[in-house]
Amino acid sequence: MKKILSFLLIFVLSLGMLFSCGDEEPSVGENGKTNIKVAVLNGTTGFGMAHLMEQNANKKASNNYTFTVEKEGTDIIAQLINGTVDIAALPTNAASVVYNKTQGAVKVLAINTLGVLYVLDTSGEIKNIGDLEGKTIYCPAQNPQFILNYLLKKNNINATIDTTYSAPADLQQALAANKLGENAIAVLPEPMVTITQKANSAVKVALDLTAEWDKVNDSQLVQGCVVVRNEFLKKNKDAVESFMAEYKTSIEYLKTNTADAAKLVVKYGIFANEGVAKLAIPKCNVTYMDGADMKAAMIGFLTAMKSVAPASIGNDLPTDDFYFIK
Repeated sequence: MKKILSFLLIFVLSLGMLFSCGDEEPSVGENGKTNIKVAVLNGTTGFGMAHLMEQNANKKASNNYTFTVEKEGTDIIAQLINGTVDIAALPTNAASVVYNKTQGAVKVLAINTLGVLYVLDTSGEIKNIGDLEGKTIYCPAQNPQFILNYLLKKNNINATIDTTYSAPADLQQALAANKLGENAIAVLPEPMVTITQKANSAVKVALDLTAEWDKVNDSQLVQGCVVVRNEFLKKNKDAVESFMAEYKTSIEYLKTNTADAAKLVVKYGIFANEGVAKLAIPKCNVTYMDGADMKAAMIGFLTAMKSVAPASIGNDLPTDDFYFIK
């Protein structure tokens, strides 16, 4: 995900006009169900879709879904822009960037992931956030970096954020292999935390950044969401609402059937290791939040991000039409 934000800003700005092109008509299959193309990222933001993918494969879904699983958010954004995807899971700040750079061509349907970031420590010295004073903290670039920066500023802590390993997977591998030196401190999301601890028993969870967020901000830490293209929504509102209901059920299944859900995330290419998925799912804060609660949580988070990195949300807070309220 190196330099994803800079690429995102340029890419979306240059191609955003494509969203408004053409007269889109509902696409209905031979079985009378609406065809919907859905893209998710592998890892946490895709976990909640696994059961719906299984229902779709067994022809039990209310729509005809075509799913793609991508490694990079930029790939999903490109598919949204050119219309090859109708609904997509994205980081919350990336959704705001797309909205701002395409003159409001997407709406948020629901939040799907709350806070999943943790401070990891190999020394055992980090007991509270104040212990980060004067430290160097390795952190993935973009969303994790912005959230960590916000929390450090709110707590008046001077620390160095090192984004040398800008992709979470790269940082995880470096930490697991002891490449960061003695007494290393790093921020990683689940399930990377579980992977790291299985590889290196010296790595301990020192801080839960969701808990730290709750201490300084009245809104929730929300890191993932699902958006829809407005042109598709206008012609297929009933089908989109049925997707939302099925997606909510799919997320509930993930949270109450962890072992079976772990098998499904591997089956559908969302994650590679069933054992790690089973351990990590309860710690991934996968959720389903729509309506007024979703809107309030998104506004709170995006407002916080604007205070430390305006470009991370596309510079401006989205207006009310960013939020799909039934």
